[in-house]
Amino acid sequence: MSFLSLPRRVLSGVNNTLSLARAYSTKAPPTWSSLPASKQKLIPTSGSYPKGFLVSGISSAVKKSGAKDLALITSPDLPCSAAAVFTKNVFQAAPVVASRTRLQDNGGKGIHGMVTNSGCANAVTGAQGLENAKEMLEALDDLTGHQRSSLVMSTGVIGQHLKMDKILKGIQDSKKALGGDHKHWMDCAEAYMTTDTFPKLRSKTFQLPDSGVEYRMAGITKGAGMIHPNMATLLGTIVTDLGVAPGLLQYALTHAVDRSFNAISVDGDMSTNDTVALLANGGASGGKIVVEDVTSKDFEAFRENLTEFAQELSQLVVRDGEGATKFVKVSVEGAPSFEAAKTVASTIATSSLVKTALYGQDANWGRILCAVGYSGVSEIDPKKVSVSFIPQDQSEPLKLLVNGEPEQVDEARASEILKMEDLEIRVELNLGEEKTAYWTCDLSHEYISINADYRS
Repeated sequence: MSFLSLPRRVLSGVNNTLSLARAYSTKAPPTWSSLPASKQKLIPTSGSYPKGFLVSGISSAVKKSGAKDLALITSPDLPCSAAAVFTKNVFQAAPVVASRTRLQDNGGKGIHGMVTNSGCANAVTGAQGLENAKEMLEALDDLTGHQRSSLVMSTGVIGQHLKMDKILKGIQDSKKALGGDHKHWMDCAEAYMTTDTFPKLRSKTFQLPDSGVEYRMAGITKGAGMIHPNMATLLGTIVTDLGVAPGLLQYALTHAVDRSFNAISVDGDMSTNDTVALLANGGASGGKIVVEDVTSKDFEAFRENLTEFAQELSQLVVRDGEGATKFVKVSVEGAPSFEAAKTVASTIATSSLVKTALYGQDANWGRILCAVGYSGVSEIDPKKVSVSFIPQDQSEPLKLLVNGEPEQVDEARASEILKMEDLEIRVELNLGEEKTAYWTCDLSHEYISINADYRS
């Protein structure tokens, strides 16, 4: 199997550790064996994939390296209920506009496929960009044999037009590459990649309380930089062979994204192309809609399975954050509302001072407390706030602040925790019962190098 770009290694930062420079769409082709073990273990070697879906990932020669750049996800025989959450950036890319319009026109029904290209974002491309996005939709319609039944996503460099001759030929060529096994799904995930260092693919099986049927869910995402709600330079597609009514599908996806893709940040920059789409074809029950009551236990179980799955997918983006050396969970508990908890967590996770302190392995908890204080949550009482570092090796937490009073911090113990790849910052507000989590990474010298070199 040929894979996307061999990363070069560079010495980076005060940690004096080897880290990966990115394999951009214009650079030389790669192998996964060059990745550190911590990333290789995130690449699945098998999966359990939803019935009725056929996928592919090929090179249409848009990327100079010849790496895969065109992905199809299709349900040729069964129409899907569909839902999506899009970027809130004012400069919304042509594929965002085209897919939103298609979903509105179809009422979230009758979708048979998604076409995704990487290497060119088709963003800020005017009327021609919209026309190109529509041509991609029509080409996939022709391939599946169902008109007005497709969605489109693009990712890559902003402000450049797609090479439509290559893209359209690639869609035609993809027909013979379609399949439903693990290799096809891996090819598809690889074609989503831009500055990602590994393909981000997950699958799972699940059941509902009122049914003994086994359902499946699969998802692909991409993203490593320009990552911040709402949402990030990320694309995500989740599919399931459970049949779900369109309105409920959108409700469940919005709930899940708020707690996953809209709860991650790498660098605080929001892109023009962000899209997370969800397709449900009912393939496990012959196309039948199984979940159609928002008050049912089945819907609640589906929503929670989807949320957990979306969290796992979105966390892969943070683990591949540009220049990142740490994966950091920010937990906020005891908040007066979910919104307040998320605001505080987001403020900590996006603080450059917090992120650089984490990179420098400096237990400067004053930066965390400062972020809590300027988060804008008016109910915060400084005398009630507690802050701790929670190591992910199940060893004893390190208390930094308890009810507004500073602890005598063991700097040696703090240094041990901050050397770990995974870390949790836990903040207790003692104002209520709500809680949430946010996922982020540190900010290193390499992040600057990667983004200074992006188009070189």
